[in-house]
Amino acid sequence: MKLENPEFPRTLSLLRQEKGVSQRTAAEALGISQALLSHYENGAREPGLVFVVKACDYYHVSADFLLGRTLTRDGTTITSEELYDISDEKNNSLKGGVLALLSKKLLVNSIGVLFGLLGKTGSREAIQAAAGYLSTAVYTMYRRLYDANPDNNPDFFSVPPRHFQAGLAEADMKCCEAELSDALAAHAKAKGAWPEMSNDALARDYPVLYQSILQVVHNTGERVTAISAGRKKQEKK
Repeated sequence: MKLENPEFPRTLSLLRQEKGVSQRTAAEALGISQALLSHYENGAREPGLVFVVKACDYYHVSADFLLGRTLTRDGTTITSEELYDISDEKNNSLKGGVLALLSKKLLVNSIGVLFGLLGKTGSREAIQAAAGYLSTAVYTMYRRLYDANPDNNPDFFSVPPRHFQAGLAEADMKCCEAELSDALAAHAKAKGAWPEMSNDALARDYPVLYQSILQVVHNTGERVTAISAGRKKQEKK
């Protein structure tokens, strides 16, 4: 049976583990059998409204959070104005030294330029595709770090380890890249407005951020060129 809400069983299981109780203890508190709770947590069955209300009270979360409709436990939604932006901090630092801080600033600044330019096209599809691609890239790096510690709970992620290792995240990025290409092609066909991207225009429009994206372009270009040079060297042998 395909669940209407695949996030629910994962959240339900994580909340119980976070509370530090067994399925038997949680089931007794929720007024159901351990077997039924196991079915709910494994996604084999979907509960009714009465159980959802009891679970919300037991775990002290909102129904929206339990059902995966919001990331905040009290059910409030976060607007773009309320969302915390680390790039707004002055003299902020990250544990891990100067390299972590500089790497973060380069990427944050470069993404700022990218979305500034995409915003000028007015293409929602292009913006969503770029956001999807970058989100999955961050997800992949974060999951690699998370999975490296065997003490971390693997159930934190809804994508099973075997699917992640098989490259589904990379496939998602490829899909987002294709969607971005399609969105930009459609924008060009509609003869939509394009942002000016000459060196002078970018330096003018993004005086603080432009140097960062130049550095990212340079560093990435060197890595890609090194790969190409290595392949040519192998071909000559």
